[in-house]
Amino acid sequence: MHDVAPFALVVVACALAVLAAAGSSRLSERLRIPAPAIFLVAASVCADLWPHELGSLSIRTDQRIVTVALVLILFDGGMHIGMKRFRPVAGGVVWLGVAGTFVTGGAVALLAHGLFGFDWRGALLLGTALAPTDPAVVFSVLGRREVSGRTGTLLEGESGANDPVGIALMLAILGATGAGWGAVAHGAGEFALQMVLGIVLGVAGGLGLRWLLQHVPLPNEALYPLRAVAFALLVYGVTTLAHGSGFLAVLLAGILVGDVRAPYKREIERFASAASSLGEIVAFTVLGLSIPISQAFGHGRGWTGLALAALLILVVRPVFVGLVIAPIRLRRGERAFVLWAGLKGAVPILLGTYVLAEGVRGGERIYAVIFVVVLVSVLVQGGLVPTLARVWEVRMRVVEPEPWALGMRFRDEPEGLHRFEVEAGSAADGTTIGDLPLEEDVWISMVSRSGRLVQVRGTTELVAGDEVLALAADDALVAGLFKAR
Repeated sequence: MHDVAPFALVVVACALAVLAAAGSSRLSERLRIPAPAIFLVAASVCADLWPHELGSLSIRTDQRIVTVALVLILFDGGMHIGMKRFRPVAGGVVWLGVAGTFVTGGAVALLAHGLFGFDWRGALLLGTALAPTDPAVVFSVLGRREVSGRTGTLLEGESGANDPVGIALMLAILGATGAGWGAVAHGAGEFALQMVLGIVLGVAGGLGLRWLLQHVPLPNEALYPLRAVAFALLVYGVTTLAHGSGFLAVLLAGILVGDVRAPYKREIERFASAASSLGEIVAFTVLGLSIPISQAFGHGRGWTGLALAALLILVVRPVFVGLVIAPIRLRRGERAFVLWAGLKGAVPILLGTYVLAEGVRGGERIYAVIFVVVLVSVLVQGGLVPTLARVWEVRMRVVEPEPWALGMRFRDEPEGLHRFEVEAGSAADGTTIGDLPLEEDVWISMVSRSGRLVQVRGTTELVAGDEVLALAADDALVAGLFKAR
C-alpha cells in the first residue's frame, strides 16, 4: 500500500495537465497561438526545468505513444472527410500527397546539404521528416472554422495522405542497406509495397467496418464507439504486420465509414473526435518532453532550424509544391492559401524519433532542427492562417458550438429523413417554404438557424446557412433546391 500515495499524486498531476490542455483552447483563441504550439513549448520547457523527473521516457516509448495518438487522429480525420467530400478531389489529394512529399523532401535535402553542411544521408532523412504536413495541426488551427468547397477538402486530404507517404519513405530509407542503384531500388520496392498493402487493407478494413456497424448489433450503445476505434487500431496493427502502411490504411478506413448510415453513428463520431483531441494533446506533450528547449536551440541548432523553416515556408512550399498543384483547378487566392497552410506538426517530430532510434550519425542535430522547424511552422504559419484566409478571400465560416440536441430514437433505420444546408445563391435561399417547388410527399419538418429552432410554416423564409430536416422518398428530388446554382 506504500505506493498508493505516490500513484495518486501522479494521477492528480496527469488530470490537472489534461484539464489545463483542454482549457488551453480559450487561451489559444485569445493569444492567436495554435494550441499544439502551447503543448509543445510548455512540455519542452518543463523538460528543461525538471529533466530527471520528466525525461524518463525512452524514444521507443515516445514513438509508441505518438503512433497510437496518430492512428486516432487519422481515423477521425478520415471520418470527417468522408467519401462524398473525398471523391471530387481524390485525384488532387493523391497527387499532392505523393508528389508533394517527394518534391518537398528532395528540395529540403538539397538545401540542408548545400547550405547547412549535413551529409547526404542526414540531409535526405531531414528532408523526408519535414516533407509531410500534419493533420493534428491543420484540424487544430482550423478549429471551429470550416473552409468551404474543394480548398478545405484538398487541404485536409493532403495533411492525411502525405503522412503515410512520408512515414513509409522514412522507413524505406532507414531500411535501405548499401549504396548506389541497388539501395535505391530496394527502398523504392519497400515504399511501393507499403503503399499498395496500405490501400488494399485499408479499403478492406473500411468495408469490413461498414458491414460491422450496419449488421452486428451490440447490447449497449456505449460499446459502439469503442468497437469502431478498436477496429481502427486493428486495421493499423494488421496492416503494419503485413509490412504495409498502417497509417494509410486507417485514413482510408475512416474515409469509407465517414458517410455511412449506421446505428449510433453520431455517438461514434463524437467519441472518435474526443479520442482524436486527447491524442493531439498527448502527442505534442510527449514530443515536447522528448527534447529540452535549451537543447533544441543550443549549439547553433536554433539558427539552423529558423533558417530552414524560413526557406521551407517562403521558397520550398510556394515554388516547388506550387508547381505540383499547378494542374489542380483553384483560384489564385485558394492556391496561395493551400500553399501557406501546409503546416508541420507531430508527424515530422515522430519521424525524427526514428532517426534517433536508429542511431544515425548527427541524429541529435537533425532532431533538434526538426523540432525548431515544426515550432516555427505552427506559430507563424498556423497563427496567420485565419488572417491570410481573409486576405486571399478564401471562404471560411465559423461553426459555432451547439451544446443542446433535440432528437428521437428509432428501433429501425428511419427511411426518407434527410438533412440539408441552404447554400448562398440556391433556389431555397430567400424563398419561403410555401413557395418551394416540393412534391406532395416531401415535408420539411425542422429548420435550425444559427443554432436556434425556427417555426416551420408556409410563410417561413429560408436563408443561407439554415439547416433543414426534410422527409422525402428520394433526397435527389430535394437536394438541388438547397445547392448553389
